Amino acid sequence: MVIKPGQAKEITKIYPIQEPNRFARTVKEWLAQIEQQNQTPQTEVVQVTSVKANPTAKGVEVILQTSKGEQLQITNRSVGNNFIAEIPNAQLRLPSGEAFTFRSEKPIAGVTQITVTNFDANTIRVTAIGEVGIPTVELFDSPDEGLIFSVATAASTAQQPQTQPTREQQPPESQTQPEPSTQGDEPIELVVTGEQDGYRVPDATTATKTDTPLRDIPQSIQVIPRQIIEDQKITRLRDVLQNVSGVTPGAGYQNSFDRVRIRGFSQETTFRDGIRDNNPSTDFANVERVEVLKGPASVLFGQTEPGGIVNLVTKQPLSDPYYNVDLNVGNYAFYRSALDLSGPLNTDKTLLYRLNVAYENAGSFRDFISSQNIFVAPVIAWKLSKNTDLNLFFEYDNRDYKPDRGVFAIGDRPGLVPISRFFGEPSINEGTVTNYKFGYNLEHRFSQNWQLRQTLFANIRKSDEIRVQFIGLEPDGLTGRRDIANFGGTISEDYRLQTDVIGNFKTGTITHKLLFGVDLNRYTDVSNGFSNGPFASINVFNPVYFVPITRPTTPYIVQNFTDTLGFYLQDQVTIADNLKLLLGGRFDTVNILQKDLAAQSATNDNNSAFTPRVGIVYQPTPPVSLYASYAESFVPQYGRSRDNSAFVPERSKQYEVGVKGELFDGKLSATLAAYHLTKSNVLTTDPDPNYSNYSIQVGEQTSKGIELDIVGQLTPGWNVIATYGYTDARVTRDNDLPVGNRLQNVAENTASFWTTYELQQGNFKGLGFGLGLYYVGDRPGEIDKSLILPSYFRTDAALFYKQDNWRVGLNFKNLFDINYYVETQGRDVVYPGEPFTVIGSVSFTF
Repeated sequence: MVIKPGQAKEITKIYPIQEPNRFARTVKEWLAQIEQQNQTPQTEVVQVTSVKANPTAKGVEVILQTSKGEQLQITNRSVGNNFIAEIPNAQLRLPSGEAFTFRSEKPIAGVTQITVTNFDANTIRVTAIGEVGIPTVELFDSPDEGLIFSVATAASTAQQPQTQPTREQQPPESQTQPEPSTQGDEPIELVVTGEQDGYRVPDATTATKTDTPLRDIPQSIQVIPRQIIEDQKITRLRDVLQNVSGVTPGAGYQNSFDRVRIRGFSQETTFRDGIRDNNPSTDFANVERVEVLKGPASVLFGQTEPGGIVNLVTKQPLSDPYYNVDLNVGNYAFYRSALDLSGPLNTDKTLLYRLNVAYENAGSFRDFISSQNIFVAPVIAWKLSKNTDLNLFFEYDNRDYKPDRGVFAIGDRPGLVPISRFFGEPSINEGTVTNYKFGYNLEHRFSQNWQLRQTLFANIRKSDEIRVQFIGLEPDGLTGRRDIANFGGTISEDYRLQTDVIGNFKTGTITHKLLFGVDLNRYTDVSNGFSNGPFASINVFNPVYFVPITRPTTPYIVQNFTDTLGFYLQDQVTIADNLKLLLGGRFDTVNILQKDLAAQSATNDNNSAFTPRVGIVYQPTPPVSLYASYAESFVPQYGRSRDNSAFVPERSKQYEVGVKGELFDGKLSATLAAYHLTKSNVLTTDPDPNYSNYSIQVGEQTSKGIELDIVGQLTPGWNVIATYGYTDARVTRDNDLPVGNRLQNVAENTASFWTTYELQQGNFKGLGFGLGLYYVGDRPGEIDKSLILPSYFRTDAALFYKQDNWRVGLNFKNLFDINYYVETQGRDVVYPGEPFTVIGSVSFTF
């Protein structure tokens, strides 16, 4: 069958569509329909595991490899010069389960691009873009190869395809096969299965713990894929999150997780593949993408701060051999190398592996500061049977560093001393952190509609740190007071077992995706001897270092034990094709035991909480989603009130409305969200002067704002991601903090813009440029407004060149070398931002 420009509105059916049930007019008819549909097998979602492009005499064939093409139905339409075909009940999935995207740039004369991508959780979209008109498309099914789209211009002029394999999709030379034809010869596989490429990601797992299109999620969620991480040469989480609206970036010690504030509230933990990671210091060598879910998320993830959660999705084994080497060198003695290897371990590809290794040795613009990091992360994917998969993972991460607490502020602004000035002791300040993370992911499919998933995650963290730190300025304005803190050896162990059951079924004409889960966690933290004491002062304008060490003499040992059990239930309800409902609820119990062995005291607190979520999505047209949602979260509180009663958890609730849409014929996706968030049961000082060392729970904080995120590809080779966030986060009730004041370190206005353009043809094909613009408004350095961090506007840039299997590049951060400050922990701890920084990189894929 040939689809010509004048026929692009017709509907093509490869498999007969069953007529929909008529609406029931009585309860008896409705029950009969339910019984009939429960007895009828659910429609199978066909897996397309590979996409091939073959040159032909007329143009090019795009083959979707599946043995079940006869079960598919195709609908097509035209938008401008675009031919668009949608295949419901189908998904692009690697044998390992990962989604992927196919893209061919200028495959033939008259056709600028052909893409095959997952439009949503159950639909594949094929798009062919003509230069001056709609391409002519011939569609047929091959029992040996799969579903075939034969694309040609109206005049049938053709040239050899110039398909550009996406990253990690380039086959080795040994896999190249003879020139194909439609007469039965072996096809040349120009593009093979691989990972998601580009800036736009169609679906995510964080919001629902199922593969759900972003357009069907009634909550704001942004995804930063690997391509952006590579283009910006990111090694810190705070730099990833500068590409997300409503996030104020933060800072931390050389060893620690970067604190960030989402919608005004601090988030000091992350999630790893959907599992809480209480010790989130990690290397980005094995991170495939970062998903940021805005707003309360306790319904699926338990105790979380209300601003949102950050989920790091790790790289998984590939079914075809892949080898990548990446080398980076920068100013301030920055050196980094990374190795990424993957492929099958046996001939039938039931046993796959992936190994990521990284080594980093870095100096700093800060005097005497340096760090060294070693990271090793192997993963084994084992297909135990047709319906059972097991993944085993391990991570080793060791970082040695110099603890650093930045500079200080005088009056209401920082800037009295150079941003490079160090106020610790070079011979004393030192620390080390070692993380061991390991576990498994098990998935078993009982049928096409029901499956079981289980994850065991263990994290053992060992840390040791001693530091001299600035604690205030004497009245003379010259002498800085210091103390010394010895954190001794701290060991934390975190064990988590999560089990989910996912089912698909119907009640009448309504479709359900049901998720039931159980979380079990045991977390222990033992400090073997924290101590502190006074240390020699320092002249802040003419410092003298290498003072003889004086050890603190007041050690104590603290042990913390936390046991958590959670049950959650979620239902994703499809009422109609354009109307979807999300319902969920969770119940948690948390037991916290704290022991101070030096004081021989202990407290044992029990907390419980129920957290609901409800959301609705309405799609008036396929490219537009209107949504509204309500969600709650909770965070247990440590300590006791003056009557020795335990504190209840902090509770938060959020109302959110928004719109998600596709712009410029689907080239860009955008999310516009507005929210109102309230956090209650916040600890505040006891108003009774006789008990001012105690707290009571009457505090309240609110955050309301508007966020806009835009991401996509404007033209072949031109990628863009842009954000704007307005965050009004304030104290609304408190006995100590001024009511109405903005929350500490939260910018009212933030914006970012990053774009890259790569030349697609000519002598300089593969040459690319990048530009980044980042704005962060002023922020209260202290909540009483006595210290203000000024706003800043930073410019980044990139220059790169890609050819065949190698890439070289230069990345420039803070191109105009402005002075700016990232965050504070009060006026004695102010973290300055990096000055002009350049990183040169070269990578090889083979």
